[in-house]
Amino acid sequence: MLFRSLILIIILAPATAWPVEWYTATVAERKPQSRELFVQGLEILDNQLYVSTGNYGESRLLRYHFEDGSLDVGRSLAGNLFGEGLTVLGNKIYQLTWREGLMLIYRKSDLALLESRPLPGEGWGLTNDGEHLIYSDGSAIVRFLDPSTAKVERSIQVTLKGRPVRFLNELEWVDGAIWANVWRSDEIVIIDPDSGVVTGVIDLRGLLPVGERRAGTDVLNGIARNPDDGGIWVTGKRWPWLYRINLEPRKASPGAS
Repeated sequence: MLFRSLILIIILAPATAWPVEWYTATVAERKPQSRELFVQGLEILDNQLYVSTGNYGESRLLRYHFEDGSLDVGRSLAGNLFGEGLTVLGNKIYQLTWREGLMLIYRKSDLALLESRPLPGEGWGLTNDGEHLIYSDGSAIVRFLDPSTAKVERSIQVTLKGRPVRFLNELEWVDGAIWANVWRSDEIVIIDPDSGVVTGVIDLRGLLPVGERRAGTDVLNGIARNPDDGGIWVTGKRWPWLYRINLEPRKASPGAS
């Protein structure tokens, strides 16, 4: 009888062991963005906005002056490369490619391409914790890489209430946690970087009003924390706006999640 009770506790534990905070968001500010940008990666640093865009023949690495949105410098990728996530660490910029299994490394000062390194799989989202590069490949696995070698040092499986969360896309390191867009959804998940457990879910349905959508407007994708003031900015693929959001706790999880 005791053995059966222990089994029951183990079975029930995944549903109750990991409390999840649920959020909606309000818009605190917005900045215009070109609808041509198929945003795959987003980062703010030193009052500059770094953007990686996708699609074959259209992929670019761009740096804007964040205050006024003017372009500082841009680089086009080779036509056979599909740009994905990016991050800035030290004096280098790291940009993933999708199916090509490559990470491109640029000099931060002028965006000159320095080298490329192979990835263990596809490239989706990329961020850093100040020490490691952290990347996703479309699965529920997030890997931590040595920036000097691109070798995997450790990995975590991302789970929500005990179930794997797949399609992790653009990543951002926010106050000791990993935030990730979930592809083809209007949700961002907040991930514990040690365990992989999702501790929070942000529901951004309706962030881009229906009236702002046009042919070609794609999914929510792009998260950037401004280190100057802690503001969180989000956007999407071919969206006309960058939005600074404030989180609002919600008492219950949405029925669809």
